[in-house]
Amino acid sequence: MSTRIAKQQPVIRKRPRQARSRATVETILQAGARVLSDEGWAGFTTNRIADLAGVSIGSLYQYFPDKLSLVDAIRRRHLDDCIAVMRTSKAEGLSPVQFVSNLVRAMIAAHSTYPGLHRALLDEAPSSDDYRNPNSEFEIEYLGYYTDAVATCRNRRPGRTDQTAALIISDAIDGVIHNAARRGMLGDPIVQSELIRLVSPYLEDAGDSATVQAE
Repeated sequence: MSTRIAKQQPVIRKRPRQARSRATVETILQAGARVLSDEGWAGFTTNRIADLAGVSIGSLYQYFPDKLSLVDAIRRRHLDDCIAVMRTSKAEGLSPVQFVSNLVRAMIAAHSTYPGLHRALLDEAPSSDDYRNPNSEFEIEYLGYYTDAVATCRNRRPGRTDQTAALIISDAIDGVIHNAARRGMLGDPIVQSELIRLVSPYLEDAGDSATVQAE
């Protein structure tokens, strides 16, 4: 289980301005993600990351004051990757099954670069959990995306029912993909096809939940 830590200030000590500096930060982040994915939090040391990145420990500390700031930057990069998938996986003009198929495949691909990363971020690495705050930029865009997708697939304007459905669908997709990552099953095509079969019919159902409750 990961440890919660107090809310932190922006993670990068020095903002890279030149192309060379940005490339150095990118290399450090990629190396950190690989170490966290392959070796977990126990193997996530600044010396190990600097060695894999091919930079001096001083260069690493120039941008990241400690490994907590580095893991937070890796977490934010991972969330940015998920948001990027959403921005390119739209429901407009597609059937629910086409939309879900595109989204699930893209999300699995985003989690497959470093398959152990999400497990380490969820279960081992300390976290402030700020990104799951309902008012965070990530959470607002994340749930807004799913709400709009539900309304689009059900051919109506977004409403409260769609917001609740968005929570259910996003939790289903995230839960299956994250647990598949934990179990080393991201590459299993059956996981992908069964997740699509699970979500698509629910997304197609435009029934009123209030009516279901009344019955």
